[in-house]
Order: sequence, then structure tokens, then C-alpha cells
Amino acid sequence: VFDMPYKTYENKFMAYKNASRVIKLTKCDAVKLEGGKKIINIIKFLIKNKIPVMGHLGLLPQSETGKFKFKGKKIFERNKILSDAKLLEAAGVFSIVLECIETSLAKLITNTISIPTIGIGASKYCDGQILVTDDMIGLSDIHPKFVKVYANIKKIIEKSVKNYYNDVKSKKFPTSKNIYLLNKK
Repeated sequence: VFDMPYKTYENKFMAYKNASRVIKLTKCDAVKLEGGKKIINIIKFLIKNKIPVMGHLGLLPQSETGKFKFKGKKIFERNKILSDAKLLEAAGVFSIVLECIETSLAKLITNTISIPTIGIGASKYCDGQILVTDDMIGLSDIHPKFVKVYANIKKIIEKSVKNYYNDVKSKKFPTSKNIYLLNKK
């Protein structure tokens, strides 16, 4: 599933053109769009035109700036997200990412709709889970509460680059093992 970048689906024709191109170039199976009611006609148009769509509700990181804040504290916000999930399902999306959504709301959505929910900071009650690889392996400098870092590759990379730099500077690299010479017979 290709995550459509911000501002690439501002209207249904732009969305179709860009999604078609992405699918052709990447050979992905589907596209993911952030939003609910506001973009429902775009989603319907894509699906009608044979572009499989995954929805995305809650925190919308492409269009929201600033600090990551979980969604679903206030009743109107909870009702809007639940309503959007139902709209997305009715429009024909095959699943919905729920990002940074309060636990009981994520559970309610998962139990209310019949398509899979994929959580990212939305509790164990979703049908599946996802984490951004860069976050999971310690490459990101952004650390929302819902991210669990499983390895710190950033430190390994930094150490490797420092060692490489030091070896080049001190003429320890390259050595005869790392260069090509003409065989003289």
C-alpha cells in the first residue's frame, strides 16, 4: 500500500492521475489516503475507477503539524472519527489505519465496522498493528508515546561513519585488500 503524499489528492481527477501513476511505477496494490468525510468523494471516485483504497483516521501526520496529540478525548471528536470510519467503509475502502486514537474509541470502531483496522498508537484492540520502520529501528528523532524502539541503528550508523572517517584520515583505509592492482608477471 502506497501512502499518497500530502497535496497529491486535492480533487478526484488529481487523485486518480497520481494514484494511477504510483500504482504503475511502484507496482503497489493500493493507495492510502488520510481523512474522512472531507475526502469521501475522492475515495469513492478512486474505488469506482478500480483503485483500491485504504483509509486513515485519527492523527493525520501529513496535514497536521506540531506535537502528536492523541485523538478522541472530546465527544464531538469521537463521534466524528466513528462517523468517518463508517463513511469510509460504506465508500468501499478495504481497511482503515487508526492513528493515535484513544483506546476505547479504537475498540469501538474495530467492533463497529466489518473491515480490518490497523493501529498505530491506537491500542491492541485493532485488527492489526503497524510502526514506521525508521521509528522502530531508532533512525527517527521523533518519539511519540506509541513508538517502541526495537533497535538503535542510528548509533551503529554514527559509529560506523566515525570509524570510516578516522580510518580514511589516518590512512588505514583503503588497504591493499580494498584496492585493485595489475597483476605483473
